Amino acid sequence: MLKNSVLLFLFASMMISCDKTQIFDEYHTIDDGWHRDSIITFNFEQKASKVPVNLFINVRNNDDYEFSNLFLIVKMEQPKGKIHIDTLEYQMANPDGTLMGEGWSDIKESKLWYKEKATFSETGNYKVSIQQAVRQTGKVTGVERLNGITEIGFRIESLEKK
Repeated sequence: MLKNSVLLFLFASMMISCDKTQIFDEYHTIDDGWHRDSIITFNFEQKASKVPVNLFINVRNNDDYEFSNLFLIVKMEQPKGKIHIDTLEYQMANPDGTLMGEGWSDIKESKLWYKEKATFSETGNYKVSIQQAVRQTGKVTGVERLNGITEIGFRIESLEKK
């Protein structure tokens, strides 16, 4: 497992150095499953701009992830207090049960669309909060501890190649 992590880190480092579209890219590690009450938060400074960008949620998961979909509640808070909340669903596995995403080891990375061609109307600190909302079929209460998710990332990309 350590060997795979080192290889993944080296590969990611090489990719970042070649990445011309990255504006913001940050990850938070999840240890021992993602608790339903755990909220992962990303803070970033942004200037007001009408230039569109793409926003992504990046998910790294392993074979311990037992669901075919992932449900997330994503909240974006703007500098002057305006809040946007979205409930999102993403397919994480193929019909045969194999995990979707990129990767050569047991860890897969999925780059999930959050907002396409988004603009920032205000200058200041933005806050994006992500909470898992996975439920088992027929159950009202969400999964208390979602296993298999190892990291959650948030990324902003320029539409222009630099």
